Amino acid sequence: MAKRAKPLTPVDELTKAQARVELTRLALEIEGHDARYYQHDAPTISDAAYDALRRRVEDIEARFPDLVAAESPTQRVGAQPSGRFAKVRHAVPMLSLGNAFADADVTEFVARVRRFLRLDDGEFPIIVAEPKIDGLSLTLRYEHGELVTGATRGDGFEGEDVTANVRTVKDIPHKLKGRDVPAVCEVRGEVYMLREDFLALNRKQAAAGDTVFANPRNSAAGSLRQKDAGITAARPLKFFAYAWGEMSALPADTQFEMVNWLGHAGFVVNPLMTLCHSVEDVMNYYRGIETQRATLGYDIDGVVYKVNRLDWQERLGFVSRSPRWAIAHKFAAERATTVLNAIDIQVGRTGALTPVAKLAPVTVGGVVVQNATLHNEDEIARKDIRIGDTVTIQRAGDVIPQVVGVVLDKRPKGAEPYRFPTTCPACGSHAVREEGEAVRRCTNTLSCPAQAVERLKHFVSRNAFDIEGLGEKQVAAFFDEGLVRAPADIFTLKARDGKKGPPLAEREGWGATSANNLFNAIDERRHIALHRAIFALGIRHVGEGNAKLLARHYGSMDAFRAAMGEAAAGRSPEGNASEAYADLNAIEGVGKVVADAIVEFFAEPRSVRALDDLLAEITVEDAERIKTDTAVAGKTVVFTGALTRFSRDEAKASAERLGAKVAGSVSSKTDYVVAGEAAGSKLDKARALGVTVLSEDEWLKLIDSK
Repeated sequence: MAKRAKPLTPVDELTKAQARVELTRLALEIEGHDARYYQHDAPTISDAAYDALRRRVEDIEARFPDLVAAESPTQRVGAQPSGRFAKVRHAVPMLSLGNAFADADVTEFVARVRRFLRLDDGEFPIIVAEPKIDGLSLTLRYEHGELVTGATRGDGFEGEDVTANVRTVKDIPHKLKGRDVPAVCEVRGEVYMLREDFLALNRKQAAAGDTVFANPRNSAAGSLRQKDAGITAARPLKFFAYAWGEMSALPADTQFEMVNWLGHAGFVVNPLMTLCHSVEDVMNYYRGIETQRATLGYDIDGVVYKVNRLDWQERLGFVSRSPRWAIAHKFAAERATTVLNAIDIQVGRTGALTPVAKLAPVTVGGVVVQNATLHNEDEIARKDIRIGDTVTIQRAGDVIPQVVGVVLDKRPKGAEPYRFPTTCPACGSHAVREEGEAVRRCTNTLSCPAQAVERLKHFVSRNAFDIEGLGEKQVAAFFDEGLVRAPADIFTLKARDGKKGPPLAEREGWGATSANNLFNAIDERRHIALHRAIFALGIRHVGEGNAKLLARHYGSMDAFRAAMGEAAAGRSPEGNASEAYADLNAIEGVGKVVADAIVEFFAEPRSVRALDDLLAEITVEDAERIKTDTAVAGKTVVFTGALTRFSRDEAKASAERLGAKVAGSVSSKTDYVVAGEAAGSKLDKARALGVTVLSEDEWLKLIDSK
């Protein structure tokens, strides 16, 4: 099961020390995302997820303004130029816009502008609204009407010189039109690609075995930032002009008139740009553009609002990395409708069966979506999703496609409710749902091909067989090469060496010495403790602690195996009435959930066969009998700090042999805390609770007392 991210502490609950640490972490994380987005045109998170990171930084800095550092994401724009091109210093910085995610944010933006300008109640600052193009920002410098430089935004102050490439873009004029062109004229806008052109390019790239782009923005950015301008020329790039940088003279007094002037000078400007005379106009424009979004032919991710009067823009100025006179109103995750052609069941590394919708291809947010998650069988039933339905698709956070619901009036006649499979599609073993869980899982943990690699990694892990030289990378490589597909294959590897394909010693990365060392390490693990063998099986809910409980209770692998076979045979729709199951369920620390998982494992014939194959190659040692007449029998012990007389594992094993229970944390039920050097919070808690604290020497004296 994937590890869940730790919930974030609410900003208003952070201490100053916590805030300082988190700001440092967020700055590094955002810096990495900026580099992948701006330098490599290969973002690894969605815009929504990135915006959430920035919003948290802004919220923390608003609460602790003295923690705002020069390297904070709020104090910079974009990322440093990649170094692939010559650098260009921007005469006027290319800053980014602040974001609005709700209507209330836009209303507050207008209110802030009015307060700053001290406008009368009846005076509204006319707003220019236009679609926010999802492309690559570009600045073009013209001198005496001639194009002299084209540069990317970079970090806002310094970008990359892509002049040769921009000269190949048809929407970018080499010479400006008109008689009154300023001597120096920097025009700014966005390079983008039509969805239709993007899909055609991807088909061509795939046919040639070249890189396939994730979305039009990445495609446009990657095309413009080619070292070979000939490649750029072959790509269908377009350009919208909407702003300017250094100007020796301004041809107009307002934003709207300036953009219209850019159109007359030879640039393509967005015909959807309009003037808004009230907050209601602004909201209506936003909703209107949102409904047109799928039909525009190019990707947008929101609407940009700018104060129209340039003298007011001048007065408003900038704050940090953004102008006070403009804001970007972002869209929520985009939706689209398409037909569900089939439901595919995928088996994850933990055996979880996950339903995936196979869709008629549809473009959502610039990405061609053909698959979408259906989460689990309860979600399918709750939404009554059927094969053949027309469904609404949403890219959650603009990344992971999911089926939101069904368009019922388009349901085909005869569509039947979906029946979720009760067997694993990867191996045919039975798949079960535990009580209280939504996920159904394959019970064949040892030989299900969908789970095999992860299970093998677990099998050789530190607390299982712990085979030196056989780590996760080697396991994955051996699996891919067909050398090891089940646990028993590890112990027959030497006998099979060289019979199919070259010997291990002749394979890449290996030699005679390393191969022999591995074979010797495997042979050393042919004898193994019972609790390690049980833990290595990878049975759900059976961790190291439960494996030890089972080993102590049954004493030998033969006894454990026989009892579990009897318990598995006792399964019925009404429950399990076998004595073996009752005995298993009664073990202190096991309980019904763990017991059921163990029984399901032994009820699957494929699991039992894989275990038999393994036992034919190894010897499982009987468990040591736990002493009950020692000074620490029945006591709970916690080891903390750096132990010098013995290792932590030795200390635990010794305590358990003497009948003690070793815990990982201190509580009121703890009997002893054995403290080594530099013991920290556990020692403090023990003292606060009045728990007996022992040194290593005192512990050794205690356990030798009987």
